[in-house]
Amino acid sequence: MDVSPGTQDGPGPEWDRAVLWALFSEAPSGLLVLDRDLRLVRFNSAARHVDSVPLSHALGRRLADWAGDFYDAGVEATLRDVLDSGVPALDIEMTGHLASEKTETALSVSCFRLADQDSGVLGVALAIVDVTDRQRSRKRLELLRRAGGRIGTTLDIFRTAQELADELSPALADVVVVEVLDAVLRGEAASPGPVLESGPLRCAGQRTLPELEARGISEIGEVIGLSFATPFVQCMTDLQTRLVNRLAPHTAWLEREPRRGRHLVGLGAHSLMVLPLTARGVVLGLARCYRLGQAPAFDEEDLAVAAELADRAALCLDNARLYNRERSAARILQLTLRPARVTDHPAVETAFSYRPFGPGGDWFDVIPLSGARVALVAGDTAGRGIRAAATMGEVRSAIGVLAVLDLPPDEVLQRLHALVTRLEGEQRQSDDGDDDSRERTCLYMVYDPVSRRCTMASAGHPAPVLAHPDGTVEYADVPSGPPLGRGMPDYRTTDVELPEGCVVTLANAALLRAASGTREERLAHLHDALLPSARPLQEICDALIYTLAPERADNDAVLLLARTRVLGPDRVGTWTLPNDPAAVAGARASVESRLAAWGLEAHAFTAALVVSELVTNAVRYSHGDIGLRLVLDGTTLVCEVTDDSSTAPHLRHAEAGDEGGRGLSITSQMSTRWGTRPEARGKTIWAEVPLTDEV
Repeated sequence: MDVSPGTQDGPGPEWDRAVLWALFSEAPSGLLVLDRDLRLVRFNSAARHVDSVPLSHALGRRLADWAGDFYDAGVEATLRDVLDSGVPALDIEMTGHLASEKTETALSVSCFRLADQDSGVLGVALAIVDVTDRQRSRKRLELLRRAGGRIGTTLDIFRTAQELADELSPALADVVVVEVLDAVLRGEAASPGPVLESGPLRCAGQRTLPELEARGISEIGEVIGLSFATPFVQCMTDLQTRLVNRLAPHTAWLEREPRRGRHLVGLGAHSLMVLPLTARGVVLGLARCYRLGQAPAFDEEDLAVAAELADRAALCLDNARLYNRERSAARILQLTLRPARVTDHPAVETAFSYRPFGPGGDWFDVIPLSGARVALVAGDTAGRGIRAAATMGEVRSAIGVLAVLDLPPDEVLQRLHALVTRLEGEQRQSDDGDDDSRERTCLYMVYDPVSRRCTMASAGHPAPVLAHPDGTVEYADVPSGPPLGRGMPDYRTTDVELPEGCVVTLANAALLRAASGTREERLAHLHDALLPSARPLQEICDALIYTLAPERADNDAVLLLARTRVLGPDRVGTWTLPNDPAAVAGARASVESRLAAWGLEAHAFTAALVVSELVTNAVRYSHGDIGLRLVLDGTTLVCEVTDDSSTAPHLRHAEAGDEGGRGLSITSQMSTRWGTRPEARGKTIWAEVPLTDEV
């Protein structure tokens, strides 16, 4: 810039001096002129922005000697570059504190070189503009932008509350405490109104100055009471923010709020903002912000920014509340639909571990079958939430119904596959979600303690692990068919003979995958945990969980162990009867004789009556020989009659004038359970006679 006193054709020196005087006296922006050594030589009246020291005392002094908080070595280097190159430097931001103000001031400085008409460098000129408001607005927008990506990163109420506190402090406040209603933690919704009736408030997040951390502001999880006629209750009643510019020790409501008010005033708090946390018409809690010491009091702009952050956080908190509500409902549904307890069965001793990571669809079951047999079932439904828990309940209920039919495992899975396929078709019409989220697997196995035969089939579920009494641990060789509802229902069974004391391990796929390594390496881990297999079964179960479960679970852990028992010949009686009405008397005599040998003469009449009715029914409707078997099953006597007819009997109630038709009715009254099961040739009708006084 050429500031020479005039040119040959210009207005002249007088005009130049007038312009310079007007420029330095009337310009609204600060103007400073520094010489080549960066010493102040001239300034205008608007240059008050750098009055760290009176500028009149700064004349002739270098920039570093009088600029105070605004001095920066980088800025001085920039000014020297302008002197050397002549290229102006525009809009350099500098921050500092004015001598007359406590708040930080932001200045925008533009500088350019001063040279005369002979290109002699005279110095630099600085134009200064106060951009404090612009910088504050930019910082607030940046705070809102940053907070939008940092608040609500999880569906955890405490984590979200802490994220809000971290964003508000120290950016806007020295101390921030976020409190939520206890009802919100349970997933419940509280409506606007008398907040004291909505339950207590609990500290869910807090942030304070490092020097105050040991002064007992609030502890996470702490319940702090509320009193009427305070900004906090008013805020949560009308859902309006509260700004208290000045907190004085004599303020009346402070006496009613010792923790939220008087304690912090004693620590130096002088300004307060109270922000309601509400979303979708649900009152969630409040956030309270304090400034302490020399910090300026909160103003309306601070309140507006904090309120917007609180609104964003409240929406995230409500999302977390809704998630907790659904998760709790799904968890209750899941725990309701799983087996309430697993009792020992004459065929097996059982132990289990059921550790749900979240509401999911992993499950197991132990189902008593006829003839002292037992069905062991394990299944998995992918996904989370109510849908997965409900699906698990559907499949488990269906298996329970199919098990009563005494079908072979492969046929049970085939019928279950058809049912699941139909249910998926119905769900697909009303749900646009991914079908893979509903994938279901199942392992179904039946163990007979008399023959020691175990028959099993799998629909995409991991094979059971067998730990034999001789120390051998192996996977059962089970052909794995497709998951339920996927592909063609091609399920095959396999039969294995299990010795007494063999430990059968059924687990969900996620638990087995948690054990690192290959299939053989996982088997080695199982080998060490399962042996010796004669230990208490629950101890083995715990050892397996310790071995297989990861340090940080991300899925359910379902484990079912069954140790086989054997019902020897001393507890079983078997006869083959001719298909002749006279065989009924022989059957009664055989039953009475065997019960006498077992010391159960008191139950001989009932058992003989049941057997005679079943044998009579077989003689009437079949043609070949008839099989009779008695099994002493703990406190129950199982009576089985097998014939070559595939026609299943149906219970009907005979009328008063009917001469027949009362056989099965008598059987049902004399037994706790009865039914039929298909055989390779014909069927077996069975009934369980209690060996107690109760029927």
